[in-house]
Amino acid sequence: MTMWPGRPYPLGATWDGEGVNFALFSEHAERVQLCFPGKQGFPGKQGFPGKQERRIDLPEQTHLVWHGYLPQAHPGLVYGYRVHGPYAPNEGHRFNPHKLLLDPYAKSITGDFAWTDAHFGYRIGHDKADLSFDRRNSAAQAPKARVIDPAFDWEGDERPRTPWDRTVIYELHVKGFTALHPEVPPQSRGCYAGLAAEPVIDYLKRLGITAVELMPIHAFLDDRHLVERGLRNYWGYNTIGYFAPDRRYATGDDAVSEFKSMVKALHRAGIEVILDVVYNHTAEGSHLGPTLSFRGIDNAAYYRLVPNDARYYYDITGCGNTLNTGHLRILQLIMDSLRYWVLEMHVDGFRFDLAAALARQLHEVGRLGAFIDIIHQDPVLSQVKLIAEPWDLGEGGYLVGNFPPGWAEWNSRYRDTMRSYWKGDGGTIGELGYRLTGSSDLYAHNGRAPFASVNFVTAHDGFTLRDLVSYDAKHNKANQDDNRDGENHNRSWNCGVEGPTDDAAVNALRARQQRNFLATLLLSQGVPMLLAGDEISRTQHGNNNAYCQDNEISWVDWNLDDEKRELLDFVRLLLSLQQNHPAFHRRNFFQGRPIMGAEIRDVHWLNPAGAEMSEAEWAHHDARALGMLLYGEALEEMSPRGQRLRDDNFLLMLNAHHEPVEFVIPTTPFGESWEVVFDTARNVHAEGSTSRAYPLQARSTALLTQRLTEEPS
Repeated sequence: MTMWPGRPYPLGATWDGEGVNFALFSEHAERVQLCFPGKQGFPGKQGFPGKQERRIDLPEQTHLVWHGYLPQAHPGLVYGYRVHGPYAPNEGHRFNPHKLLLDPYAKSITGDFAWTDAHFGYRIGHDKADLSFDRRNSAAQAPKARVIDPAFDWEGDERPRTPWDRTVIYELHVKGFTALHPEVPPQSRGCYAGLAAEPVIDYLKRLGITAVELMPIHAFLDDRHLVERGLRNYWGYNTIGYFAPDRRYATGDDAVSEFKSMVKALHRAGIEVILDVVYNHTAEGSHLGPTLSFRGIDNAAYYRLVPNDARYYYDITGCGNTLNTGHLRILQLIMDSLRYWVLEMHVDGFRFDLAAALARQLHEVGRLGAFIDIIHQDPVLSQVKLIAEPWDLGEGGYLVGNFPPGWAEWNSRYRDTMRSYWKGDGGTIGELGYRLTGSSDLYAHNGRAPFASVNFVTAHDGFTLRDLVSYDAKHNKANQDDNRDGENHNRSWNCGVEGPTDDAAVNALRARQQRNFLATLLLSQGVPMLLAGDEISRTQHGNNNAYCQDNEISWVDWNLDDEKRELLDFVRLLLSLQQNHPAFHRRNFFQGRPIMGAEIRDVHWLNPAGAEMSEAEWAHHDARALGMLLYGEALEEMSPRGQRLRDDNFLLMLNAHHEPVEFVIPTTPFGESWEVVFDTARNVHAEGSTSRAYPLQARSTALLTQRLTEEPS
């Protein structure tokens, strides 16, 4: 094999039509070997585990990047690295050339990874643990990189570019969403191809979804302790490759092309693709974890280490390590990965897991760091959807409301308020008003808009919506951790019986509570996020931490009875209202002041007597009923073509009390008569009109409207 000097950029393996350039960053390495496991030629077949391995030194180092060019190499070539340097854990260095290492820039990952003690840089069971040195070769079961040909026919693919104020997010798991879908071809179920299947896309469109948020699809590993118990890391928050789509969701060997085809199909339907990304930590874990990639390439550069004790990791993720975003090359890795997924894979945005861990300026919690600054000046990434999970597990790591303009945030204050309110807790009315109207108390201070708030009641982590109204406590015994894992404070209520029951009254209340949650979620200002399956009453049987359940506990059950179909119809109605009425997706916060004279403001807050809420009523601990009157004539917003928007009037009435209330309907300048759009205590499509008092049932929501066919009198 002839190795030319090559170039230090781009990092990774890059095929140029004649050969492949290899480039790897390592600041402290003393020697880097490019390795070709198994019996493969050029172009190569998939590598075969065995003793045969070709190794060749990367001949050049430029600006701490080791590089070389193989003129005879082609796509399909399988490779890894062996990196030489000091093994001095107390100084932060864990080089071990006996371990075959995965390229951090690998765009395709192959090999049948299997857990073995050979993956560890130290001798397991040794008296000095990770201070010892292990000489076993890890190549046989190690993950390996494969050179790709990036060519793909996008057929003129165009991004939907859905405005934030029109966005409806649907959080789903690629496998779990279609694993049991009867209309998806069996070979495509649980795969990227399954999500691109026509019946699935049709379902999403009819539901009213504008963006799917995919749980992690970056290549990840199943934790050893889970595998040994017969479990899997189903959620995927255990990344080992930030450029490669995980091949367990592919129907064949070409996960890259299958992922691209999925994106293209969703875009054709006007649906955006948002990736849940985990740049805060890697699958290599703590100082006792395996040496698979980053740790063996340059541990001291890739990870944050404890000051004055570099043997240990500074862990604010709860997963054993934290990527070192204070290092320019690690920031480059993250930025290169993000740009790759936008430019090459055509995704439309990202949800950043534990984003506070990325944004911290070293160990400070008072301000956001270089990661945010770099994204804001990037001409590509600043133009896609950016969503923060605005917390981590470190001191002062709860940063809800602190991200800058250009970012949306998972609003956990919304989740907690809505759960507490519908559970019947007192003292929630004041905060409820903020959450219904886009959380201006959190986001208005730095110029952000209601769509900075990604509203959710449930997400992958925690109870499903059905379980939220069916269980008071978690039931996680299937996780084999004695029910110790998972959140204990869920703000859930089982409506009187724990778990499944034949009690008709309890089941009716649970169904109504689900409708209440969905009505407030989908008609609140901000960006609604719906957890996949909540619209058809999906259950995990009380498991609120199903991260390791790659089975029917987590998968969506598509066998729909009449009750589930009725709930699905209700969600379709809600999303139709949300999308077709600008009153429910404002671009600006309410002003709460007269817009068209003294009688018309953009929002009126009413008590059950039909009068304006007083300061004392907002603070009243026992207040549980509230009316929100929206005047469609007071929008003060423009269409994309500059036309002044107007809408119908709406009255949203909520009652979380265990007793019904007579809600006095206000008379407006548009008349006395109101039509009932829905009532969660009655049929999905309530009919009739009212002009006086409305019997708002216990624990229910009702929406009334006045059609604006005339000018106000």
